[in-house]
Amino acid sequence: MDLNFRDLIKKSKLESLLTRGNFGLEKENLRVNKNGELALTLHPKEFGDKLKNPYITIDFSESQLEMITPSFDTVEKAYTFLENLHDIVSTTLDSEYLWPQSIPPILPEEKDIPIGIFHGEAGKSNKEYRERLAKKYGKKLQLLSGIHYNFSFSDKFLNKLYEEIPHGSEFRDFKKFKNHLYLKIARNHFRYGWFFIYLFGASSPIHGTYKKECIEKMAQLKDNSYYFEDTLSFRNGICGYKNLGEIYVSHSSLTDYVSDIKKLIEKNVLQEAKEYYSSIRVKSKSKTNILDALEKDGIEYLEFRSIDLNPFSRIGVDILDLKFVHLFIIYLLLKEENNEFGESQYKNAIQNQELLASRGRDKELLLNKGKDLKITAREWAEEIIDEMTGYFGELGILDDKYNEIINFQKEKIKNEDRQYVSRLLKGIKDKGFINFHLEKAKSSLEESRKKSFALKGYEDLELSTQIVLKEAIKRGVKFEIVDRSENFVLLDNGIKKEYIKQATKTSLDSYITALIMENKVVTKKVLSDSNIVVPKGENYDDPSKAKSDYEDYKNSGTVIKPKSTNFGLGITIFKAGFSRNDYEKAVDMAFNEDNSILIEEFIEGKEYRFFVIGDETVGILHRVPANVLGDGKKSIEKLVQIKNENYLRGKGYKTPLEKIVLGESEKMFLESQGKNIQYVPLSGEKVFLRENSNISTGGDSIDYTDDIPAIYKEIAVKASKSAGAVICGVDMIIKDIKNPNPENNYGIIEINFNPAIHIHCYPYIGTNRELGGKILDALGF
Repeated sequence: MDLNFRDLIKKSKLESLLTRGNFGLEKENLRVNKNGELALTLHPKEFGDKLKNPYITIDFSESQLEMITPSFDTVEKAYTFLENLHDIVSTTLDSEYLWPQSIPPILPEEKDIPIGIFHGEAGKSNKEYRERLAKKYGKKLQLLSGIHYNFSFSDKFLNKLYEEIPHGSEFRDFKKFKNHLYLKIARNHFRYGWFFIYLFGASSPIHGTYKKECIEKMAQLKDNSYYFEDTLSFRNGICGYKNLGEIYVSHSSLTDYVSDIKKLIEKNVLQEAKEYYSSIRVKSKSKTNILDALEKDGIEYLEFRSIDLNPFSRIGVDILDLKFVHLFIIYLLLKEENNEFGESQYKNAIQNQELLASRGRDKELLLNKGKDLKITAREWAEEIIDEMTGYFGELGILDDKYNEIINFQKEKIKNEDRQYVSRLLKGIKDKGFINFHLEKAKSSLEESRKKSFALKGYEDLELSTQIVLKEAIKRGVKFEIVDRSENFVLLDNGIKKEYIKQATKTSLDSYITALIMENKVVTKKVLSDSNIVVPKGENYDDPSKAKSDYEDYKNSGTVIKPKSTNFGLGITIFKAGFSRNDYEKAVDMAFNEDNSILIEEFIEGKEYRFFVIGDETVGILHRVPANVLGDGKKSIEKLVQIKNENYLRGKGYKTPLEKIVLGESEKMFLESQGKNIQYVPLSGEKVFLRENSNISTGGDSIDYTDDIPAIYKEIAVKASKSAGAVICGVDMIIKDIKNPNPENNYGIIEINFNPAIHIHCYPYIGTNRELGGKILDALGF
């Protein structure tokens, strides 16, 4: 007895669970130099050990990057993570680009294409496997690249569906049931897998440096590029990526599947199971002993392998195409099998896929639908789309969201000009093979750079946290967001685990250290005891007592600030004399942020933030107070509005710079200058809106790491150590940074237990100090 999944799903009302699943993506890209030639450089060291990094590794060649997402519960999340991988990789490469096409760029001689280099015992077997592939297929064929789409249904759906199987059925064994379900999808994918190539084919012309035996069969397109006129997907066609000769692997049962693969290995047709280059593969979660794992645990997920890189998508694949793959997988489950699927049907399916890939643009091409029935690809595609919408409508899951996904594909079927290959051929005819692809590569890189500070899908986290996570991905350190609202993260590289909070709160610093730095009174005490210069002042717990001491401060530069808050909140700075009214307002603002405040002397000079990790000052910033530059036409209010439109500015530490707020502090500071927000500054006139220079209040950041004498860096380290801190932000006022003699030239006004790193990584002016990596270094990752 077979299983009618459509009836089972309707009977058990599992329609909503049907659309849930687990999604993962793998993407291969070749690295190229600025001339569009295959990069012969080593895999970038920034990505760590190729065998251990779960996100960024290589495929066949040292020049062939592979990006791998974790498994997510929506395809959107997997796509977003792939975006992050693409952005991280492309912005890390030095003078190289990610080639945006499945077909290779300008290639060197076969002997000069570098095979992946690995180390250790595991590395030896990887290297030997690739060397045998190179000898068997040639290195150039191995450079064909694409997208792999990994999918499994949710455990809840599978368990609920399994419960509906009648007692006495041969499928009342869960593993056997799951194997049957996934093998049915696999068989149907062979039957209809040509449809993927029809919709997603995006590789036709090849460069003249590709395999000579292929070039000789092709017509010249432009410059040194060649093509088969009717090809939809060169990669999946007669000269593409496939096993040598005709092979057959049964998908009737998992036992037959494993047995056939083992026989092919015994006959030396395949080296290993992973050399079976099918358009779909059944997979276990084990990366080694694949066949043994399948026999033991059954099929865990399916891998769909025939999707070309799309050069018209910034990262190589369109989200609507990925969403359609999901819908098509559901269709393959729902679609009943009307005939057996033995060796002849298997070979017919492979032939349809190869025919469609090689000649799919030929409107007269007929595919074999079975039982001697021939049909055009377009007619068959329209039938499939209609049947899909019928199934989804019957199950009540056809909504506007799904209609958009399906209509996107319908347009490609109805209009040949919408097919990726049609657009590709036009682009290459206009610009040439290399120029067309290099333009796409450069455009993608520029887009990656624009918001390279953000980790997509994690924008709700503080930017400093995002930076650490990006560095973790780059190095292959797995992470788990334990508490999003608290920015609490678990890092795990398989050897050690570390919890961090808000990027810089780590196990490296003790609780008492954090309390010392949080309390400005205690901070001044520990700094003074270490003979470090701090401003003179007094602590107040009573607002009335603080206000009554106005006469003690009115004629000198004075700073009024909360005792135990960060981010520049509640701070007022008077450089010279001030009125009682302004003084009392400042006292009230400070008490609004804390129960105790400090009133202390103003130290003359510019303020610099020193970022200390252990024994080293790793970054120094001068933070310029919030300001606008006049043009003689616009008011301060309008200038602030325009400055805030810069994509670098946002709210809540999720962008490198904060938006400027025209609040009470800003208006009071303008008033002290005889201005208000409607004032129109002269052309070139810079108007400061605050005295304090915190980035959190709209200030600008300028990197000074290489400009400050070493003695002040040493003082910052000493200040950090006085509180027992490993990671610390030191706020130092320096009168003259060119003066190497610190006497009467500096003072430390604060040390911070949770210093932001993003201001050092993305300064308004200056060099990225890569603090995310330095924090991971300190944590031992």
